[in-house]
Amino acid sequence: MSPERETGEGVAVAIACWNEAATIAQVVAAFQKALPRASVNVFDNDSDDGSADLARGAGATVHRVRKRGKGQVVRAILDTLEADAVVIVDGDMTYPAENVVDLLAPLRRGDANMVVGERVTDADPEALRSLHRFGNRVIVAIINLMFRTRYRDVLSGYRAFDRRFVESVPVLTSGFEIEAELTVRALDEGMVVLEVPIPYRSRPAGSASKLRSFHDGYRILVTAAVLLRDHYPLRVFGGLGILLLFVALIAAILRLLGSDLVSPALLSNVMLLCAPLGLFSLGIGLTLNTVTTRFREMSQIARRSRRNG
Repeated sequence: MSPERETGEGVAVAIACWNEAATIAQVVAAFQKALPRASVNVFDNDSDDGSADLARGAGATVHRVRKRGKGQVVRAILDTLEADAVVIVDGDMTYPAENVVDLLAPLRRGDANMVVGERVTDADPEALRSLHRFGNRVIVAIINLMFRTRYRDVLSGYRAFDRRFVESVPVLTSGFEIEAELTVRALDEGMVVLEVPIPYRSRPAGSASKLRSFHDGYRILVTAAVLLRDHYPLRVFGGLGILLLFVALIAAILRLLGSDLVSPALLSNVMLLCAPLGLFSLGIGLTLNTVTTRFREMSQIARRSRRNG
């Protein structure tokens, strides 16, 4: 990409907004200043506090997203905007606009397909509280285990994407779990995901968080588990199968040794239950892994055909 990228040439900024009347105009102005040649768009999630009018008055192009949910907004952004780079940010003034050039720099160099604004390093304690830090660590640990990566913050709402990501990666979730899905799907497509440390600020007075810690945390965990099942079935079902077979083997050894710790009848029942279930689970993992591999091959062929056609 050209050096003009720092001014916003070829960049589309998408600000996610739901009832952010207290901040949306300032966020629009901040990104207009940081990237004077970028198109600044507000995707309003059917706000009822006048956010859309305030954004429009500040000079942004406003897109209305009627279906509620952060995931619905992100899907609308990726379906609507066409640019060399797309920046997605929340409209609550917690993410500094002046750091957008740091997110765009790796895309400009061709070093990444998605750049995530990593909040953990420099977060206001009131902005990223202990419970949210813990939840973030759990999700990060799962994704790092899945992909053998070393990320620190996969739930950030400040990201930049290149054209390849925008045009080829589907998103399906509807709520705040969308951030975890974006990272997983990019990694599953073999894309490069980088983190760039950014400051993370508390919401200003008059602005309220929409995040429900336990409800959204549960949905994020479930989403991570489902994505792991869908993208790496052999790890899930194969791992479960091996565990069950191991339990059956231990039960068989104890049965043969005549252990007094557990009754022979119980050991026999464990063997009869765990051994076939383990083989069945392992078979499911192998079958689904074959199907997943074929879909990936078809996806790559289709992508090459589009590029060459």
